[in-house]
Amino acid sequence: MAEDLCISNGGKEEKYRMLLPQIKCLIDGEDDLIANLANVAAALKETFHFFWVGFYLVKGEELVLAPFQGPVACTRIKKGRGVCGKAWERAEILVVPDVDAFPGHIACSSLSRSEIVLPLLRAKGEVWAVLDVDSENLNSFDEVDARFLQELCSYL
Repeated sequence: MAEDLCISNGGKEEKYRMLLPQIKCLIDGEDDLIANLANVAAALKETFHFFWVGFYLVKGEELVLAPFQGPVACTRIKKGRGVCGKAWERAEILVVPDVDAFPGHIACSSLSRSEIVLPLLRAKGEVWAVLDVDSENLNSFDEVDARFLQELCSYL
């Protein structure tokens, strides 16, 4: 596949349905994790124009910033802190309609208004990374995002 995306003009679900097979092809056969994470972040940003999209890798007792698209971000996050740290601690998807209402939210940018964080799991359920997506708008994420982004994370 060429390194160009075919992006749907339709709704959110249609965009995901068109994007996911392209991402699968893009990373299929590439064994470099950083390259794959970078391309996934770029594809999501280009398709949906999210405010911030990227990954944090579990390193010891912290999440450490990995490939992302958007403004500069927090470099390290402790387990259980903020939305990313809570998603890691609980090993579950967190959808936050209003980050200002989330106890302990870490504001890497005051422009972020809503967020979804998905843990990436090894076969035995151990979290090895999280996918973090932020929006400048309230209530940007829902079960459609959770379902398709979870599928995308399974490719990694």
